[in-house]
Amino acid sequence: MRTGSISAIVTTVRRGQKYTEANRALAARTAAALGIPNVPRGSDSLEELRAAYGVDAALVARRGLLTLVTAEGELFFHPGMAHLRIKNLLLGHGDHLVTALGLVEGMHVLDCTLGTGADAIVESFAVGAQGTVTALEANPLIAAVIADGLAHATGDNYDMHAAMRRITVHHADALTYLRTQERDSVDVVYFDPMFRRPLHESAGMNALRVLADMRALTEEAVAEACRVARRRVVMKERRESAEFARLGFDTLTGGKYSRIAYGVMELNK
Repeated sequence: MRTGSISAIVTTVRRGQKYTEANRALAARTAAALGIPNVPRGSDSLEELRAAYGVDAALVARRGLLTLVTAEGELFFHPGMAHLRIKNLLLGHGDHLVTALGLVEGMHVLDCTLGTGADAIVESFAVGAQGTVTALEANPLIAAVIADGLAHATGDNYDMHAAMRRITVHHADALTYLRTQERDSVDVVYFDPMFRRPLHESAGMNALRVLADMRALTEEAVAEACRVARRRVVMKERRESAEFARLGFDTLTGGKYSRIAYGVMELNK
């Protein structure tokens, strides 16, 4: 059953597992927010449910958090390397993204490509409680999974979890959103478009790639970002990518031996 443009259902894990009531509440809340069917799990497999409802994906309320299940794999919230990157920042070792964005406490960041959320977490930590990070995600299912994880995932790292809770997530197309923003309304704008050739394969990344916005970044989006940002516009890409030159990113920074680099536009306003 397709509701609008979202080809998905929401369900829970099978009965008998922990967090039963929390899972049911999360499934109901998610279905209402996205306008898609909330399907009782029963004894059916997820493959059977997807086939029965004619959808590409299932959002599963599991252990009080959302998992996105497709034929290509599963996507669930995990902070990834954000934990280690924040630890390095606390030790004074720095972070290549933080350096590229020029982040200091109190700055306002617009992250146009939320993805798994790891970069947004590091950005939020770097700008602190007085700063803001607004993160955009074009796909509503990815936005739902990552936003729920940022808001509710737990662990023993206070600094990371405080940073997670401060991130504001919007399901929005980046260019459409940028067009609505006032001139010089944030300090920096960050783009991390999906690489045409992935650096690595995993079930989570496969599930992300099949639903992610694969369109190339446009000159118009970069121009709008330059209008909205006061200080910098930054794009992450493969180090050898021709996208930097095509879009006008003349300054590259990042790890000397890293396969990725950050293109930086310094805005002189």
